[in-house]
Amino acid sequence: MFGKPKYTIVKIKKKDMPGGLCSKCDGCGQILFNKQLHENVNICPKCDHHFVMTARERVGLLINEDSFEEFDPELKPKDIIDFKGPKTYKEKIKQDQKRTGLIDAVITGKGKLEKQDVVLAVTDSRFIMGSMGSVVGEKITRAIEYATANKLPVIIVSGSGGGARMYEGMFSLMQMAKTSAALAKHKNKSLLYVSVLTNPTMAGIMASFASLGDVIMAEPKALIGFTGPRVIEQTIRQKLPPGFQRSEFLLEHGHIDLIVHRRQMKTLLNQLIEYLS
Repeated sequence: MFGKPKYTIVKIKKKDMPGGLCSKCDGCGQILFNKQLHENVNICPKCDHHFVMTARERVGLLINEDSFEEFDPELKPKDIIDFKGPKTYKEKIKQDQKRTGLIDAVITGKGKLEKQDVVLAVTDSRFIMGSMGSVVGEKITRAIEYATANKLPVIIVSGSGGGARMYEGMFSLMQMAKTSAALAKHKNKSLLYVSVLTNPTMAGIMASFASLGDVIMAEPKALIGFTGPRVIEQTIRQKLPPGFQRSEFLLEHGHIDLIVHRRQMKTLLNQLIEYLS
């Protein structure tokens, strides 16, 4: 009696949510808007977990606005040993330069921390895991030498899970000795060096300049050590104690001097420089 109703099927394409809006907290699993995180200096408002900061963000956190003068921005890494692998070193450099906006894994320069003139170096774990190649070692060494010549304190903020950069072989390992020698000369002039360890600080970085501070401080729950805990367990065939290689464990065992919340870092650094310089 009645014919089939006439209608048109309209297919609505579901819009995908744009990427880069949210992050998941490793501490509590909460999904957080990146804008909210950025406004909270990359700290989870739910559980206080400290997310990784970029080198530029770290400079902005510690150095007074418009007072930072970057050193050696023109230094670029080279494929010294013509490294071959699933991805060449040249490809990896180009990829990470595009992704991070950095030339290499460190930013160095001078600026004002409150009223104090300081020399600052910050490694960035996003660029080949913050590993130290020839450019990273050279820039840090030049920054230390500048501080020594001008009688300024040095602050190095380490965020490196990669240690010495395997793509450069022995040239990378040489940077461990070079940066350490520059710090020894700085110390011989009775000048202050504060090492700030963030998550993660590992391998050749930790075995060189990161462990040589007159004062060594760390952010909460940062992973700090030479070899990762999983490799150590597999090697010694023993279960490691809870919290092994985290900031709190290292403080308890005398390897670092203090743990500092990110919000208090600038104030405490200023107090240390005033007192110790």
